[in-house]
Parts: sequence; structure tokens; C-alpha cells
Amino acid sequence: MIPLNLPQAQLNLSRKNGQIFVLCPIRRKKLVLTPEEWVRQHIISFFVNELNISIGKIASEYSLKYNNMNRRVDIVVMDENTEPNIIVECKAPGISINNNTFHQAAEYKHIISAKILVLTNGIDHKIMDLKSGNTFDSLAILKEL
Repeated sequence: MIPLNLPQAQLNLSRKNGQIFVLCPIRRKKLVLTPEEWVRQHIISFFVNELNISIGKIASEYSLKYNNMNRRVDIVVMDENTEPNIIVECKAPGISINNNTFHQAAEYKHIISAKILVLTNGIDHKIMDLKSGNTFDSLAILKEL
């Protein structure tokens, strides 16, 4: 996998039948290490190790219904009242963070009243403070929001 614009994560990797798996600390199971999963696991590590967010406040592949369709949000971080605080949409490093990505995540925002929206492909990061409408390009801002 390619290096990301994130601190290096200590991932629990294994190989079986030529495929690489990663142990997800949130879902507590081995997952095929796709490029998107590579990004997702690094973001989870960033939240836990850099932002000191308790692993118990993080949900991965958070299920919801939108327009009578089952959807999944890549990562949702809960606040101290177990209300969604941050929504994260992860893409593979080769996928651009653009208006289509934003619109996909914005659909989730209508259902989940989070305060912060993060769009990332592991290299480029777009953070939106949904209360103020301000946008940022660095995950470091999450320490302040």
C-alpha cells in the first residue's frame, strides 16, 4: 500500500491465500486490506493515537437508512453524550476528494446531525465545520474543533 498523509499506523496485518487482511480494532474482525480500508484504519489510528479519542466512541461502517436505502458511513465519532460528532467518508488514495464525494457525505449529514464532516483519501483531507461552514485541509484542526 502507498504511504498516506497521516501518521504511520501500527496495523495488525496477516496474509491468507495471497490476500492481506487487517484486524479492525472497532469491528474486532479481520478485513481484506483494500486501499479504502488502508485509509479507514489509518484514520481510526489517528483518532485514537493523535486525538486521544476513546475507541469506544468510534463506529466503523455505521449503518443508516437514506431514501429507503441502506447506507453505511465509513466512520462516526460520538461525543460524550453518545451523539454523532464527526462523520468521516474515506476513499481510496487514487480517488479524488471532489464535489461528488462531498455530496455523498452530505446526504449522511441530513440523517446524522454531526458537527464535523471529514472527507479523506488518506492524502488529501477536507474538513468542514458544519456549524460555521468553514472548511480546512489539515486534520490537525480537529484538535481545535
